[in-house]
Amino acid sequence: MAKNNQLTDHYFRSLNRNIILIIIIVSVIPLVLVSSTIYYQFRVAYHEKVYDHLRELVNSHAQNIDHFLQEKLSDIRFLSDSCGLNKLEDEPFLQERLAALQKDFGRDFVDLGVVNDDGVQIAYAGPFKLAKADYSDAEWFRKAIQSEYFISDVFLGLRGLPHFIIAVRNSRENGHWNLRATIDFVRFTTLVENIRLGQTGFAFILNNKGELQTTPITRPSIDIIAGKTIYTEFLAKPSVSPSEVRIAVKSDSSQQENIYAAAFLKNGDWLLVYQQRTADAFADLGKTFIITTVLMFAGLLGIIMMAFTLSRQIVQRVAKTDEEKQLMSKKVVETGKLASVGELAAGIAHEINNPVAIMVEEAGWMGDLMEEITFDESENRVEFERAIKQIQTQGKRCKEITHKLLSFARKTDATIHDVNIKELLEELVALSSQRAKYSMVEIRTDFQENLPFLRVSTSELQQVFFNLINNAIDAMDQDGGTLTISSYQKENYLVFAVSDTGTGIPEANLDRIFDPFFTTKPVGKGTGLGLSICYGVIEKMGGKLEVESTAGTGTTFLISIPLQTDANGQH
Repeated sequence: MAKNNQLTDHYFRSLNRNIILIIIIVSVIPLVLVSSTIYYQFRVAYHEKVYDHLRELVNSHAQNIDHFLQEKLSDIRFLSDSCGLNKLEDEPFLQERLAALQKDFGRDFVDLGVVNDDGVQIAYAGPFKLAKADYSDAEWFRKAIQSEYFISDVFLGLRGLPHFIIAVRNSRENGHWNLRATIDFVRFTTLVENIRLGQTGFAFILNNKGELQTTPITRPSIDIIAGKTIYTEFLAKPSVSPSEVRIAVKSDSSQQENIYAAAFLKNGDWLLVYQQRTADAFADLGKTFIITTVLMFAGLLGIIMMAFTLSRQIVQRVAKTDEEKQLMSKKVVETGKLASVGELAAGIAHEINNPVAIMVEEAGWMGDLMEEITFDESENRVEFERAIKQIQTQGKRCKEITHKLLSFARKTDATIHDVNIKELLEELVALSSQRAKYSMVEIRTDFQENLPFLRVSTSELQQVFFNLINNAIDAMDQDGGTLTISSYQKENYLVFAVSDTGTGIPEANLDRIFDPFFTTKPVGKGTGLGLSICYGVIEKMGGKLEVESTAGTGTTFLISIPLQTDANGQH
């Protein structure tokens, strides 16, 4: 026995481990796959979102800067074309035009100057002392005289401050002349410095030689020189379209990964570059990864806890089922014994019925003898007559009881025919009356008059009602009570109610009361099959078996059986 218990314990421990392993594998693999897939898709979408945002940002600012330069060039062209050399050579007039430009456009224009073909500034308006300045050797002048319009790179020049020139070339009778304007470098640089994102994002402009055209960035976290290779790569590749924005990701000399976005300005002469640390650009993505990882580990922890809890419950349920299986085997044996006892009872009833019949007949014969004259004057005649009458009465009662017992025991076939419900119930009540009397139970009946016949199996219906009546008596066995059996027609159903005033059924057991082998009776007194069989019989008839019970008050079983109708709709 101890060896069997050890084997059983080993089996359940092994089953518990296998269930835990299966639950974890089946749950974790989908969790990891789904989480990884969702994060990967989110990461790809987030990268595209950041790149698209950078493209839009750089392209928008490139257009603004180009628009700024074109606007200033248009102002100088208009001034040159509308005023002419004769007026612009007059420095007071030129000073008035500069003041008008500064009034309309703020401090965008620093100064104005008229330069002849020799590079000498013949008229000047502005804050610096540049009258008669010689620009013949200046790089911007050599390039300006080669085209009608020109915008220079940023340089220091004669004034020693960073600035750039916008120049317009015009013709005259004996040569050409140039109107130039200096653009406020601080105002221009502000357009670029406004491009800021995150902690490390910034922008600047390079010319086609890779030289800075805006104020150098001096923050420690920003390194323009370290990324010079990427700038030359951008400059080496011509732009396909004016609005094209190129994006690249590369590491600098400090092994810090940066994201670069660049677009050409001024017809490809300048390059607007936006630079930002990759970690800064994708900071929200990093936070999402941390949150996803924490949630996934929390999910894994929950799965493991659930696996241990669920496996324990499953193993307990299996162990309980195994115990119930063993108990069921015992109950099946007991059921077989009960069936044998029933057959034995039927046989005994049959055997008793014969001597009882003889006893009744002999009592009748003794009564006939008492009619003879010989006993007329006997002093015990009255006592003999009383005894003979009592023997006849009790003999007939025994015969009636054994007749009903045999009648009930022999009706085991499931033949379907018309059954008089009232007679069947009255017969069952009479059969159970003696047991009810011993249990101090009063049986009351309430049968509706003229109930239609039911087309069912008599034996099966007897079995159902007999079982319910016995259960009701058992429920009131200790203190007695009242058993009420009623029947009535409701629409197309015959409804039967078997009610008792017993202890009732606990609410926790109501859902299991029709389960096979479920019983609240002591072991050896109930098999747990009766109500299950009754439920199956009523279901087979197309009816319903329901229970209503309140603990401490009583129980009512309701049986609803449909009536059979003919072709004319008659019952």
